[in-house]
Amino acid sequence: MKFQVMLRILFRLLRSRKVSAAALAKENGVSERSIRRYLEELIVCGVPLDIIRGRGGGIYLPDTYRLPENFLTQEELAAAVNALGALSEQLPSEAVRSAMEKLQMHSKTGSRDLSLSGNILVDSGTWGDAYGFSDKLRVLEEATENCACLDIQYIDRSGNASRRVIEPHLLVYKQNIWYVYAWCRTREDFRLFRVGRMRSARDTGERFEKRPFDKAHLPLQFHFENAQLTEIRLLVTQKALPDVEEWLGMDNVREEKDGLIATATVPAGDVLLSRLLSLGDGIRILSPASLAEQVRERARNIFSLYQEEKE
Repeated sequence: MKFQVMLRILFRLLRSRKVSAAALAKENGVSERSIRRYLEELIVCGVPLDIIRGRGGGIYLPDTYRLPENFLTQEELAAAVNALGALSEQLPSEAVRSAMEKLQMHSKTGSRDLSLSGNILVDSGTWGDAYGFSDKLRVLEEATENCACLDIQYIDRSGNASRRVIEPHLLVYKQNIWYVYAWCRTREDFRLFRVGRMRSARDTGERFEKRPFDKAHLPLQFHFENAQLTEIRLLVTQKALPDVEEWLGMDNVREEKDGLIATATVPAGDVLLSRLLSLGDGIRILSPASLAEQVRERARNIFSLYQEEKE
């Protein structure tokens, strides 16, 4: 009984995306207290429900949520759609039709959509995310195209969570990271939101008129705007050459008498150290000497950590 009710709640939300606790209680013949308990268990199971209390509130399922990829195999999905189609012909029912449409929609969205426009092909997924990031990006793209206000849950770099309504104007791809440039109604100003830090996004049903902004003057130096810059000079081996060329650009790597030398001015800090360490013995830092010492110190700490485990 319990799990049947939980599944009915989940499928009800997949169909309508918003419902009240009172409506769920009436549909399932249980108390609102039981409904709240079932909702808590769904959240523990990984369903990102938004519960908004007060006037205009309710239980929301973000538009970014899809059933897990392996919820049904392709064969099971096809069989279920065919069975519901046959049942609908014999016994016309709004519930059967809705279930069939829902499963058909899941089958269409079960494969990763790599294209964001007719002339650009982008694999927007991240490693191991089961297409969740792609679904999130698709919702943002549609909202930007259709001028749809989004209710988002956002987690900043300090771990602080906030809920806000945004008007997405532009998707931004920079340094292998996706951002959305949006008018934030909380801040009453344009902001750049990192897509990967959005826990959920939901179309509120409200539409907005795009505000004027200058694409040529977007704050695209936001990630390193306060970072100190340093000029680096690296000796590069052949095995690391492709990675260095993709990182710094081919124009910054030249053949000199000492070998392949890469030079560039880049932001200093932990991001740079991590990048250099990821290249392993494929590079040697020629300058600055202080950066070479930082890498040596970081390498010693890593070695010490694993040496202690071995002992």
